[in-house]
Amino acid sequence: MTLFAPKKMKHELEHFTIGDSYGGNQDWFPTFMMRIGGCGAETACDSSVYFALHRGLETIAPENAATLTRRDYVRFAYKMKPYLSPRRTGIDRLDIYIDGYAAYLRDCGETRLTMTPLDGTEPFDAASAAIVQQIDQGCPVPTLILNHRSKDFRDYVWHWFLINGYDETDDAFLVKAVTYSRYEWLDLRALWDTGYERRGGFVLYRVD
Repeated sequence: MTLFAPKKMKHELEHFTIGDSYGGNQDWFPTFMMRIGGCGAETACDSSVYFALHRGLETIAPENAATLTRRDYVRFAYKMKPYLSPRRTGIDRLDIYIDGYAAYLRDCGETRLTMTPLDGTEPFDAASAAIVQQIDQGCPVPTLILNHRSKDFRDYVWHWFLINGYDETDDAFLVKAVTYSRYEWLDLRALWDTGYERRGGFVLYRVD
């Protein structure tokens, strides 16, 4: 008798679309500083819409979250801007994002969604385990990458984006990275090993 190992499957969260855009896009923002530095606010907006649509946290996103237009999304992003405002060095630490988004959640009266950081200096095994736990619990993962030695990740340098899926293959641990109206599957080990001492990391959500 030949025994076959069960086929591994991708684990992906539902997201949202605006027209043909997969999530929001900071290129839509009308002001220069938000276009170059609004990725933190965009990540928080995408998180809010996801949690409103798929986890019942309806007060943290626009009332028409299920039918957002591009204009609606931009309006929402500028509501988020005071909490995660672009700045000279960018939102370059996990605690800046956590503090800003937590203030927004408090002002919305939402206490069920909390956050903890996972620093980019943690080992790869801790990072991959965190992704599995988060996605399996229905939470996307805000991710910050600072500098990176590989040009393969040049679109992610000094950038916030969401991870909303993972795929364990025989050769790699892949994550589904969402940014600029699209997604792509990235090798987490290569992404996590930036080659620099100062790194970004993950923000880990919890819904109580």
